[in-house]
Amino acid sequence: MTRSTDFDATVKHGLRAAQPDLVVHALPGPQGAPPKVGLIISKSVGSAVQRHRVARRLRHVARSVLPELGSDHVVIRALPSSRDAVSARLERQLRAGLRRIRQLAGSRG
Repeated sequence: MTRSTDFDATVKHGLRAAQPDLVVHALPGPQGAPPKVGLIISKSVGSAVQRHRVARRLRHVARSVLPELGSDHVVIRALPSSRDAVSARLERQLRAGLRRIRQLAGSRG
């Protein structure tokens, strides 16, 4: 995800699931479109080195769940505790967040 309008729409109008180290926002995208994933890693996460390390871990984790996303737009917001989390923990939390969003979407419609 590269356009700020995509980020804004996903965060403002999508469903949200909070986890200990991240918050997952998801919004259905256009039918048949590829999934889009964006990261939000604020300065509260740590220094530039720490933020880049978290970004690399989250990009790696997001690649593993891409086939499950369909055409969804997903924004992953890293919380300050994510700087100390290992990739496996981040992946578990991302999958749990996505599962929760699917449950919420199912109960809405």
